[in-house]
Amino acid sequence: MISTIDKELNSYIKRLDVSQKKSLLSVIKSFLQPVDKPAISIEEYNKELEASESEIDRGEFYTHEQVIEMSKSWTSGK
Repeated sequence: MISTIDKELNSYIKRLDVSQKKSLLSVIKSFLQPVDKPAISIEEYNKELEASESEIDRGEFYTHEQVIEMSKSWTSGK
């Protein structure tokens, strides 16, 4: 027997385009990731943090304002 929630979900999914379905599928998959199993180890995570902090110390980063300017070209196609 299909529940009311399942019926409602099915009715909405049918109305989505392919791009929207892909986005929704990503969200659903993120909910189903095992909670007790991280995607990377704590050691790897800490290494990534250290590497990022080193980049920042060397001045290798973008400010918020720079990213806003960069993103304007993403939508304008330039």
